[in-house]
Amino acid sequence: MLPQSGQPSIPEGQAQPRVQSYRDLAVWQKAVDLAVECYRATQGFPKHETYGLSAQFQRAAVSVPANSGFASASDAEGRSRQHTREFLQHLSIAYGSLAELETHIEIARRLGYLPTDTAEALHHSCATIGRMLNGLQNSLSKRAACSPPSVAN
Repeated sequence: MLPQSGQPSIPEGQAQPRVQSYRDLAVWQKAVDLAVECYRATQGFPKHETYGLSAQFQRAAVSVPANSGFASASDAEGRSRQHTREFLQHLSIAYGSLAELETHIEIARRLGYLPTDTAEALHHSCATIGRMLNGLQNSLSKRAACSPPSVAN
């Protein structure tokens, strides 16, 4: 059974898996999956939307993993306050891109470019990723607030 967060819990006494790369972040992995699904969904858009809604849809979709994956291992672990603040800024950009994507999904659905079931599935993925981004932002914000300022050399 999964805890309320939807993420598998780590058995007591076991350490959290270490983040070696942004590719280890579940939010980045899910955001890449969403971007791929968005590219597939836009393949059925009318040709006259190639440089309009289709391109905006794809750019917003790609921006989510690009900005949520900005972190290096030290950013994700919160070792450096400055890096953590930079990472938080990129997470904020990712969240904004996610909101933009949700708007494009809804417009495409209303125009009849996306079937309702496809739009609902994409909205569900956006909601899941949004919760993950919020959780990561909250966790890193707490770490940044608790960590001492870095000393410049």
